[in-house]
Amino acid sequence: MTLVLAACGQKELSTPTKASDWPTAMVYRSPTCGCCTKWIDHLRENGFEVQIREPADMDAVKDRLEVPTDMRSCHTAVIGGYVVEGHVPATDIKRLLRDRPKAKGLAVPGMPLGSPGMEAGSRQQAYTVWLLNQGGNVSFADYPAQNLD
Repeated sequence: MTLVLAACGQKELSTPTKASDWPTAMVYRSPTCGCCTKWIDHLRENGFEVQIREPADMDAVKDRLEVPTDMRSCHTAVIGGYVVEGHVPATDIKRLLRDRPKAKGLAVPGMPLGSPGMEAGSRQQAYTVWLLNQGGNVSFADYPAQNLD
């Protein structure tokens, strides 16, 4: 019994708890994008340190990082060796970093209302966070529509 508790305690200690424990997020964005700024704030509020780059050609960045065209959004980040495209919730990024699946990263295509950085009160469009894989993308998390009446 003591061994089980010790093992559980050790796992808890290895879970990042402050900003310096998570990898720095390198975010590529347009300087005129307001929702990108809000998403960066979301990352910081959830314990990530963020560095920002504002390249003249965002498509070139997405091409270099091999973000599939149908998965693209307004900003792109690299966090812990993974590509994070669009308005991905910090909780999903943390899960990705803890689980370390063999994948390119995560993406939320487009700019769904209610996703981090696209908040509109309690309204939220349904959206999916996709795990980007070489053999095809799979759902990583699904968020249902809320209060769209």
